[in-house]
Amino acid sequence: MEKDPGCHQDVAKTAGEMLGPEAQLDDMVGAHTDYNEEEEEQKYFRRKRLGVVKNVLAASLAAMLTYSVYLGLLQMQLILHYDETYREVKYSNMELEDIDRKVLMGINVTPVVALLYTPVLIRFFGTKWTMFLAVGIYALFVSSNYWERYFTLVPSAVAIGVAIVPLWASLGNYITRMAQKYYEYANYKEEHVQEQRQAPRGACSAYIVVFQTIFYICFHLSFICAQMPMLFFLNNYIYQLNHTLYGVKRCGTLSHGTLTGFNKTVLHSLPRSVNLIVVESVLMAAAFLAMLVVLLLCGSAYRTTEEIDLRSIGWGNIFQLPFKHMRDYRLRHLLPFFIYSGFEVLFVCNDFSLNYGVCTLGLEKLAYLLIAYGFSASTCSSFALCMLRLQRQYPLLAGALLHASILVTLFCWAPMPRQVEQAPLLYTIAALWGMGSALNKTGISILLGMLYEDKERQDFVFTIYHWWQALAIFAVYLWSGLPMKAKLSLMLLALGLAAGSYGWMERRLAQRVAFRLPRMPRPRHRASGYRYLEDNDSDETNSEGEGTSRDNSHPPAEEDETPRDDKEQRN
Repeated sequence: MEKDPGCHQDVAKTAGEMLGPEAQLDDMVGAHTDYNEEEEEQKYFRRKRLGVVKNVLAASLAAMLTYSVYLGLLQMQLILHYDETYREVKYSNMELEDIDRKVLMGINVTPVVALLYTPVLIRFFGTKWTMFLAVGIYALFVSSNYWERYFTLVPSAVAIGVAIVPLWASLGNYITRMAQKYYEYANYKEEHVQEQRQAPRGACSAYIVVFQTIFYICFHLSFICAQMPMLFFLNNYIYQLNHTLYGVKRCGTLSHGTLTGFNKTVLHSLPRSVNLIVVESVLMAAAFLAMLVVLLLCGSAYRTTEEIDLRSIGWGNIFQLPFKHMRDYRLRHLLPFFIYSGFEVLFVCNDFSLNYGVCTLGLEKLAYLLIAYGFSASTCSSFALCMLRLQRQYPLLAGALLHASILVTLFCWAPMPRQVEQAPLLYTIAALWGMGSALNKTGISILLGMLYEDKERQDFVFTIYHWWQALAIFAVYLWSGLPMKAKLSLMLLALGLAAGSYGWMERRLAQRVAFRLPRMPRPRHRASGYRYLEDNDSDETNSEGEGTSRDNSHPPAEEDETPRDDKEQRN
């Protein structure tokens, strides 16, 4: 029997129609001939590295804006409240002088207890959100100045004191973590990066140097920006030096307390309330911008699973670990440098600026003196990049030597009041002090990042650093009534002790003396959920009964502390 040829044609046509969609599907979802997996991987990690750089710049900008607003507003507030006429005309019997004393007390005294809550705060909220919360508290301080009363100014000042150490500890931790993440994205093909193991010691050092340098270059610009309200607003109302310094008899090393004899009336006319509101609104906008920068531009410092691990070691352990870390001889040898770091920044903003600068040049030149300091500190922060080629102790010891020579000069120098011919020398000293401050601040942060590369320890270490710095600032607040020679002697003593102690630490490290690090407790997780499933667990829909029996058979997480490798306990 002969087959119909038309039937064969229909079958072939039907088969072709059936194969057509499959071929189209292959063309749509199949691998493209021009797809280069390695090139796409390089583009992905390049975007990741650019994201890290964006995070560092955003955090630096936020810190600069925050402290520009804070320092500028506090300086303007203290000058206005110091004027006798302003107090009586604007606020009559409010006792603004007493309120200002309590504001300064709240800012300087509250950080004394910061070691008790800062690590818990950072682990609970996370590094980024701690930064955001602290910047928000600084913005609250600005908003309280719209209505200056005891119950607005003093509580906001206490809140500032609470936020100082968490802000700086989280910033130091954040910049160091960004350096480590940049290393991971730049070396993504390395085996230890792919397995999420710790990098070899010293692998991230170059990135830490660069990122901390960028941060302090930006941050020290805050001393310049903080003088904008003084330059463009308050200087229009300030008396010249012949009036404000009329009763001042001694300056410099012969002075006692804070600018004894300074005139109680420093404003020749009172600023209008509308103008004050405009200035405070500009500062409030800058503070709000800093909050938005942290919120929108700063990425997370840790992966989500890493934050869970950091938080899951137990709140009691988180509370104890900063105290345990201070048993490490490296931190103990650095404590004098932490203390001196707090001494020097408040000394230049208070004692040097007033007892040397204002006493000689007048209050109207205070802004220019601090601008010279801030510009020099910002520019000279880049000198820390020499740690990429030279030994790490050079910047710190060079800054210490520079400050020691300036302190000896100030100890022997007593300029005459209203002697404006001394202006070039004063600006030079302010610029040189800024150079030493830049080497000090940048060098310490880089050194801590190099010595403590474990991501689970960095928040504790930076908390210890900034807590001791806050204690030193509190000590400077207490000694404000001492003679200038006593203050300079204490500064020289602290600086000599800091340099000697640091040199001894480097010598012990060179001799391979073992240091003592507390063991980090293991994260304690529940044995359920998708994050911590074991290899033999299943998330299939038909395994619910088996999953229940396996969950009950898991032993509880151990609470012992995990030891570190011996290689990681050597520098």
